Amino acid sequence: MSLFLHQPLFMKNSKKLSVAPAEAHEPGFTYLTNHTHVLVALSSNAELRVRDLAAAIGITERAVQRILADLEAVDVLEREKLGRRNSYQIRRQARLRHPLEGHCTVGGLLDWVGKSARQASQKNG
Repeated sequence: MSLFLHQPLFMKNSKKLSVAPAEAHEPGFTYLTNHTHVLVALSSNAELRVRDLAAAIGITERAVQRILADLEAVDVLEREKLGRRNSYQIRRQARLRHPLEGHCTVGGLLDWVGKSARQASQKNG
């Protein structure tokens, strides 16, 4: 079903995207933000390329670049050039930004997510 009653001009010649339908009982969201996904991925490999981060998270390379810039701007992430590549240092002591989670640190969040992932892999492995 389209959001538009009539197809807008900017869509006249565009190809339709093929998207798998979501389950009727399953809303299309995740509990963690893409910013968190970037931090989780970098916590396991600080030298991931933007392309690899985008593929792992399921977002565009440009979105990853914006997220990296956001995280650097608030001093959660520090970028170091290694030749043609980058390495990222996460400031684990940085506080989470929302008032409801301000008492928690980035490191605590990453430890929790990492521990949960290890436990899940042990159950399945």
